Amino acid sequence: MEFLVTAIIIGLGTGFHCLGMCGPIAFALPVDRENKLRGTFQNLTYQFGRLITYSFLGLLFGTLGKGLSLASSQQYLSIATGVIMIVVILWPTDKFGSIGVTSFVYKKVGKVKAKLGSLLKKRDTKTLFAIGLLNGALPCGPVYAALIAAVAAGTALKGALFMFVFGLGTVPFMFAATFIGNFMSLAFRNKIQKGVPVLVVIIGILFILRGLGLGIHMISPPEKKLHIQEHQTEMKIEEVNK
Repeated sequence: MEFLVTAIIIGLGTGFHCLGMCGPIAFALPVDRENKLRGTFQNLTYQFGRLITYSFLGLLFGTLGKGLSLASSQQYLSIATGVIMIVVILWPTDKFGSIGVTSFVYKKVGKVKAKLGSLLKKRDTKTLFAIGLLNGALPCGPVYAALIAAVAAGTALKGALFMFVFGLGTVPFMFAATFIGNFMSLAFRNKIQKGVPVLVVIIGILFILRGLGLGIHMISPPEKKLHIQEHQTEMKIEEVNK
């Protein structure tokens, strides 16, 4: 259950970030704001689309985590996850161009945004689900951090569950943003943007501490306990395969 607590914490932090940064986009959604019941259903349909995309991405990254956990111990995987989370969230965005990532990503993101733009002009409920699916695929630093954390979940199912719970944490804020729009000042949005990396770094440090097995209750369980947890996980996997 610890990994689900981590998921909801990252989700709440990300949702607060989205409320400040993505308010105008959310308010542009073609929901019925006069009929509250219909508007709520449409809003939830959009949110569900985002959750589906997050869960699918979690499935992929959880599968990757399963392969890595078979190649190394859960202890090392936890440390590596924490380090990568910190590096990714602190790495300057303009530096990605030097490793050949920017042009490829921008092309893909451009296509997603173009499709979103055309969908935002429509008014049916099915369109809102499609918008949610695409919105979940847009680049976002905290989402990247959540996906890296999903790797440490160790299995495809847990990775999907991690990202689903992460998505649930963002729902209250994104749901509200759909109706109230962009009500935050630029200064306050900038403070939110600076606060999210701090949250991700703290969670990354917790992953590292967990992997170190320092014997700190609830934070860094002893190495022996980690090995027991690994063995129990392996036994459960074997039982499922049977």
